[in-house]
Amino acid sequence: MNREQARDMARARLEEYLQQKGLNTRKPFICLNPEHGDRSPSMSFDKRRSRVHCFSCGASYDIFDLVRLDYGLSDQREIFDKTYQLLGITVEEGSDMDGQNRNKTGQKKDVYTHTDTHTHTHTDTQPEPDRLSYYRACSEKLSETDYPERRGLSRETLERHMIGYDSAFSTRNNAGELVVWQALIIPTGRGSFAARNTDPEAGTKDRYRKRGAAQIFNYKALYSSASPVFVVEGEIDALSIEEAGGAAVGLGSYDNVPLLLRTLEDRRPSQPLIIAFDNETAEDKAERVSKAEEELISGLERLKIPYYRLSPYGDYKDANEALVSNREAFTEEIRSAARIQDQAEEEAREAYLSTSAGAHIQKFLDGIAESVNTTAIPTGFKTLDNVLDGGLYEGLITVGAISSLGKTSLILQLGDQVAAAGYDVLVLSLEMSRYQLMSKSISRHTLQLSLERGEDTRNAKTSRGITSGKRYANYNKAELQLIKDATSEYSKYADRIYIHEGVGDIGVDQIRALVERHILSTGGKWETDDKTGERRLSGGRRPLVVCDYLQIVAPYNERATDKQNTDKAVLELKRISRDYKLPVIAISSFNRMSYKEAVSMEAFKESGAVEYSSDVLIGLQLKGAGKKDFDYTAEKKKNPREIELVILKNRDGAVGNKISFDYYPMFNYFTDKGLSE
Repeated sequence: MNREQARDMARARLEEYLQQKGLNTRKPFICLNPEHGDRSPSMSFDKRRSRVHCFSCGASYDIFDLVRLDYGLSDQREIFDKTYQLLGITVEEGSDMDGQNRNKTGQKKDVYTHTDTHTHTHTDTQPEPDRLSYYRACSEKLSETDYPERRGLSRETLERHMIGYDSAFSTRNNAGELVVWQALIIPTGRGSFAARNTDPEAGTKDRYRKRGAAQIFNYKALYSSASPVFVVEGEIDALSIEEAGGAAVGLGSYDNVPLLLRTLEDRRPSQPLIIAFDNETAEDKAERVSKAEEELISGLERLKIPYYRLSPYGDYKDANEALVSNREAFTEEIRSAARIQDQAEEEAREAYLSTSAGAHIQKFLDGIAESVNTTAIPTGFKTLDNVLDGGLYEGLITVGAISSLGKTSLILQLGDQVAAAGYDVLVLSLEMSRYQLMSKSISRHTLQLSLERGEDTRNAKTSRGITSGKRYANYNKAELQLIKDATSEYSKYADRIYIHEGVGDIGVDQIRALVERHILSTGGKWETDDKTGERRLSGGRRPLVVCDYLQIVAPYNERATDKQNTDKAVLELKRISRDYKLPVIAISSFNRMSYKEAVSMEAFKESGAVEYSSDVLIGLQLKGAGKKDFDYTAEKKKNPREIELVILKNRDGAVGNKISFDYYPMFNYFTDKGLSE
């Protein structure tokens, strides 16, 4: 087996090498980049490309890269030989495929490139030959072929890139036989080029050959163009866009997306990029294009490089097919696309001017008129409603407390009371199940009914007493009737309570989607403003949204800190309240507050966004917390416990008010005792 065949076989056996290392190639595994302290599996095996790729740090390796890392090798020949040894591949010395890259003795050299994990730059362990003289010789022979004319490419365009013709290009065909092509030679670097077989009858796998290290064709356009730069796959597609008056770079292969991103890391482009990959119809090819687009878009967003994504090819497969089929229409498409930045800037200018107060006076007046029939949502706690000027308004209300003070029970009771008053409540329970919440509500009703009727409160049932079916056999008639009556009370408004369960898997995007779905499902519909073109959701029922609790909303970014993720969640919940004009209650835990301290804004410092973005900030504490003689243990043993609700922030009202509650923790029940002294 010659060395080129050995390289191809070795790369194809990457999966076998990974499995020998004990890795399951069917699911993500810990990143193999020694510079990446991977805490959760982020690297995957790409069988189609015979590479592994980390979607966290961006590292991408073939089998030779991994052998280099695993055995600490740097010499390219040692890397190849060690790989062949590990895989049991025998190489016939002196064998050759195409006569390229020979040393002085006529022996073929392996060309090996890798990603340097320290600098993330593309590094060659073997310097490439300088092929400028070969390019010049081929350029002089360009007139010997009519292939460029058949592809709609002018001599002027080709000469700018020193593109030429080789009538005796030696290579192997797909069957492994030595053949000679009449080939268009497209330089991609001083030592690398693409050869395009000009035979129109050539098979799919016998059309292109690459020589030298992977390079981005016409990469200089990234830094010299005065208009946005198209990113396409093939070199001829890039030339076709240039022929139509645009600027373009060619990847040479979708596998070279990481190479383009590394190039852009070293130096940002002078213009935005336009991603214009092929219109593939075959499912496997379309999937490949889609993955390449996703990888490129992810990288550009990480690098904060502006980009657009569009296809100027119409019904044609790629740029060259569009150029050949309808040159005039394609040229107009390219020119229009090249003006996309000017159009975006004009739209941005108009959008900015529309932010003036004058542009919104009429909307402001319309909002006042619409609010005539909009009242605050009463909480069912009379003192709290008075303090909040009638109840809950559009905005973000954050409720925090140390553990075991009943913050979830309080807000669940508040939600039930809102529903009983005829309003919808959307509960996002990220910790408790639907049935746990329902049992807490029914438990509360057993105590409420006992107190209202003057009956024995010992008949009231805890949540466990409601859900444990085996206990029912031991309940007396009064207890069974009480549970039945409590369930009946809950059923009167249960149709207004919508509970969505999650265990750390509901993020702010899902919350937004659920709110939108609720409004649409209750009669809402999308409307477009005839004057502004603005699309908005009208009608439907706007629910009170309850998020229990803030710290376990699914992170928007696994690599971000807990504080960053919490801040993001707070800001997005605030936007949801604003965009859909409804109240959102977020329950928050305290992580750094002593049980003996009085509640304050400092307790919310785990997330600065809570303090600044909340319209109303509420803290719960045991009565007397913060005072010199406060005894936490004694206060917690009381039944009922005396709880104070403190208004720490109220964007449109007074702050500092304390409301007293009696809290029966066994039955999840709060009673309003009025303002504290």
